[in-house]
Amino acid sequence: MSETARHETLVRTLALEVDGLRALQSALESDLGPRVLEAVRSILARSGRIIVSGMGKSGHVGRKIAATLASTGSPAHFVHPAEASHGDLGMIGEQDTVLALSWSGEAPELADLIAYCARFSVPLIAITSRADSALGQAADIPLLLPRMPEACPNGLAPTTSTTMQMALGDALAMCLLEARGFSPQDFRNVHPGGKLGARLKRARDLMHGPDELPVVTEDATLEAAIIEMTSRRFGVTAVVDAAGRLSGIMTDGDLRRALRGGMALQTPVTSAMTRSPSATAPDTPAADLLALFNEKRITSIFVLTDGVPVGILHIHDVLRAGVA
Repeated sequence: MSETARHETLVRTLALEVDGLRALQSALESDLGPRVLEAVRSILARSGRIIVSGMGKSGHVGRKIAATLASTGSPAHFVHPAEASHGDLGMIGEQDTVLALSWSGEAPELADLIAYCARFSVPLIAITSRADSALGQAADIPLLLPRMPEACPNGLAPTTSTTMQMALGDALAMCLLEARGFSPQDFRNVHPGGKLGARLKRARDLMHGPDELPVVTEDATLEAAIIEMTSRRFGVTAVVDAAGRLSGIMTDGDLRRALRGGMALQTPVTSAMTRSPSATAPDTPAADLLALFNEKRITSIFVLTDGVPVGILHIHDVLRAGVA
């Protein structure tokens, strides 16, 4: 096989799968759309989980759909249809909804699962391509995929079909996410690890709290500011008024400029401090903090509640969290 032929195979594969997605989009804009919305209403009407099942490649796709649902506010897990017949049907609760995937709708391993749903009145949603199949006929809500050719030149390996299954699962999950009002904070609660979890952290999660806060009052001297700065190791100190609100900051750069200008150590800190410094709120997302550090070209920032310093952040705190 020549390099040219291999390249043509790559392009043809993607072209056929894109055709499948376009056909799926057209179906959603037609008869399939109302069916998916019916499925959404059915799921939201029940307090249980979404039990996803499928055999072979449909099962692999089903595992991903279950993971996406669970991570976006719709509790879900995957039950292998063969294991279901050997006791795992007991994982299905009376308030659950079953989502079964089978391109042909004739996977024999799904038979016991289908019968269980009928016996115990568990709603069955099917993602299949055939309305006249065993799964399509048994489903309370059949979601019929357009019958498009597989990208496999033999027409056998699931390719276009699994791409459409995956995309429809994503569409269903996103519709449920919005219907439930699943927020970025909710997302962070179930994604605490990795770079995604780091970017969803907020200033309050990363800051050094009151016990580590460098702060002096407006009547402090440069000498007092130096002592506070060196004891806290941030190279900066907050300057607060009588009510405890931030009125300025003294940085090591401010201090060097003051001393080079001939100011004595007993000079009031207000004579050399930076007024109206950058500050942030406890709920500021970590990604926004990193942007603020870069935009303002600063290395430390105070976290304020009603103008009162409650914490301090160094850029290294954000970087160590894995935000960048």
